[in-house]
Amino acid sequence: MTADHPDRKASGFKAHVPLEQAQDALLNRVTPIQRTETVALGAADGRVLAESIVADRNVPAYRRAAMDGYALTAEATFGATNRSPSVLRLRETTDHLGRDEATAVHTGSAVPEGADAVVPIEQATTRGDDLEVESPVATGDNVAPVGEDISAGEHLYEPGDRLGPAGLGALKSVGRTTVEVYARPRVGVIPTGEELVQHDPDAGEAVETNGLTVSRYVSRWGGHPEYRDIVTDDRDALRAAIQRDLTKDLVVTTGGSSVGERDLLPEVIKDLGEVLVHGVGLKPGHPVALGSVQSTPVIALPGYPVSCIVTAMQFLRPAVKHLRREHPDPVPTTRATLGGKIRSEPGVQTFARVELDRDVTPPVATPIRASGAGVLSSAARADGWVVVPEQQEGLPADETVSVEHWEARL
Repeated sequence: MTADHPDRKASGFKAHVPLEQAQDALLNRVTPIQRTETVALGAADGRVLAESIVADRNVPAYRRAAMDGYALTAEATFGATNRSPSVLRLRETTDHLGRDEATAVHTGSAVPEGADAVVPIEQATTRGDDLEVESPVATGDNVAPVGEDISAGEHLYEPGDRLGPAGLGALKSVGRTTVEVYARPRVGVIPTGEELVQHDPDAGEAVETNGLTVSRYVSRWGGHPEYRDIVTDDRDALRAAIQRDLTKDLVVTTGGSSVGERDLLPEVIKDLGEVLVHGVGLKPGHPVALGSVQSTPVIALPGYPVSCIVTAMQFLRPAVKHLRREHPDPVPTTRATLGGKIRSEPGVQTFARVELDRDVTPPVATPIRASGAGVLSSAARADGWVVVPEQQEGLPADETVSVEHWEARL
């Protein structure tokens, strides 16, 4: 081994950086995207606005009935009782009503001029051309005024706001058909490992799954992944793969991040730029490496599938969200009783996979395993994980815990 590339297998990890410190080190090198694009309203769900939006019209633009019934002048019903109902003449007009006139209206239809209330259909009786009202209504009852929903000139959104389905409906109601949003982060996803194949492995080979998994997470978190071909454990090939994707907003690799003979990525990142962190105090996933090359953040995720998922959640997700100018939403959780003991080592945050039984109260979280970072099926079977804080040495059975559902669309 050269002086620049010591025997990694012999040296191992001398220290683990605390998780929060490692996250901060990465996010300090992530610059939110400046690029914007104009998209159709129907394609803007989940996108982050790059413009201020002010309503240029009222919603509703007319006084509308809030329920099925009869539009009338409230004053004409004052004093009405079931023994002495107010009697009004029914008309089919939608123009103007006199004081003692009424007309049928439906939910959402315009209330004619002269009317200032709507009596519900079940509180009135028709007799020929007359309408009998047995209880009074007040001015404004069941009438939505102009601009009740949105007023012209009202500030609806500011840059950095994330649009959802209800927001899209509000924007459509004020006449918007397009919006300016920040572009999706472009993420190069590079699976590495000389043993990897895409299909039909022979002895000594393994099917590549991490790159597929990570690229789908990137899409789920609002990024635009480019899932690259497998790169073998060769220094020049790895260097070329990273350099090719430096035009992206973020580069993420899978595999080759530890300290073994074929774990070349931390050294390649160091040769090209800077390694910020190598080795983090979490389990599984401590071999993760974080770096920066020519101002492009690089995340080297471990090759064991469960380690890859854990570190993607802890580092890739906040990085993609930061690029999108968002704060990550809290991971949805379920309070549950631990159905078995979880072992962990002090000084390391442990992410223990659990299955959740919701058919009992309170729900029971049964540990699948806290170790076995290469067992992908354990993550696929899990309903979530329980995080054991670094200052604790495991959790006892029957402990009340929070189960984090990392597979939710976050």
